Amino acid sequence: MNRDVQEVDFSFVLASSVHDMKNSLGMLLNTLAEVMVQYPPLNNEHAKSYAVLEYEAARINSELIQLLSLYRLDHDQVRAHIEECMVIDVLSEQVARNHGLLQTRQLELVLQCDESLAGYFDSDLVGGVINNILVNCARYSEHKLILSAQQTAEGICMTIEDDGPGYPQDMLNASTFTESRANFASGRPHLGLMFANKVALMHCNKAQQGFIRLTNDSSLGGGCFRLYLP
Repeated sequence: MNRDVQEVDFSFVLASSVHDMKNSLGMLLNTLAEVMVQYPPLNNEHAKSYAVLEYEAARINSELIQLLSLYRLDHDQVRAHIEECMVIDVLSEQVARNHGLLQTRQLELVLQCDESLAGYFDSDLVGGVINNILVNCARYSEHKLILSAQQTAEGICMTIEDDGPGYPQDMLNASTFTESRANFASGRPHLGLMFANKVALMHCNKAQQGFIRLTNDSSLGGGCFRLYLP
């Protein structure tokens, strides 16, 4: 008896599973936030435990979002909706989004941006990039982060500086943040930077194209991430 054999699109199955896990983890993060309000830490050790739980849950959630976003970008399911945006609104939203994480890790975040600075970009995609990098920087920062934006000759530059150990040498070249260079076997595929690079490249203005840049010239002594949008 002949049977029709239907091939399974494993990437679609994986993307669906990631979506479900992301939703479940989002519920877990909300529950954790409620628990932290109802049962505040009694001492520094409890506070550190809460901080670890919240950070790791936020990090995994962020990576799941990145995986899902990369899948959608590769399958042309995402289009950049370019419109005029107030930069301060986009950055402030990400600061508020990560308030709990920064508070439990006892990190100071300084926001520096002219309230009149505006640009043309996809606020959801760019906001996702800033959020991902903030969550990652929180892992390595000791005391302080600076989130800033300014107009430059290369377009609007959004910058995240930390006071951690800085980026390792193999990450200081933006050209490595592509699927072909992703090293999943090493456990360091740099998904957040791959996503940031893709989002940057989706923003163009005539001959200019967006890009990201990593350096270790932070004014705080650590790493510095820059996103340029023409």
